[in-house]
Amino acid sequence: MRRQFFVPLGCAALCLLVVIPWIAHAAGAGGGFDGVVSSIEHKYHVRATRIPCMGLASLIAGAATHGGVAGVHVADFEHFDKAADGEELNRMVEEKLGQGWKRMIRSTSRHGDEQTLIFAQPEGRRMGLFILDLDGSEMDVVQVSVDPDNLSKTIAKYDHSDRDRDQSGDHESD
Repeated sequence: MRRQFFVPLGCAALCLLVVIPWIAHAAGAGGGFDGVVSSIEHKYHVRATRIPCMGLASLIAGAATHGGVAGVHVADFEHFDKAADGEELNRMVEEKLGQGWKRMIRSTSRHGDEQTLIFAQPEGRRMGLFILDLDGSEMDVVQVSVDPDNLSKTIAKYDHSDRDRDQSGDHESD
């Protein structure tokens, strides 16, 4: 009789040890893409529009690029009419993304109504990219993981600059 009592109790304890940390992490316990989006929502009192079926779109992008693109996350803030201080926005993104992410580009217009932040993080053979673009009253936040080699091959298929130059007669002769 005692054994029947301890088996469910042990299972319940194990579930709590596994489930509670997972729920805390999934609830945006602070970082990454969701942490940045949540911080922007709270700081500027705006709501992000999450793109529906983004997981499916990410799978399709991965298949279409033969693994060149994966892990796509997108949030769109429409009617972003709050003044955004570039230094403060950059600091918030750096803090929420966490270690490993390095800012590559920071561009701010003279009046601050147009801002772009691009961060990168090595992910083994892949590269994580985080892009925040504020353009007037709209802000887009995107995170994606890319395979640079695979993506380069895919882009090269559509690069016609050498072929076009050869056909126009602009090539060098020996």
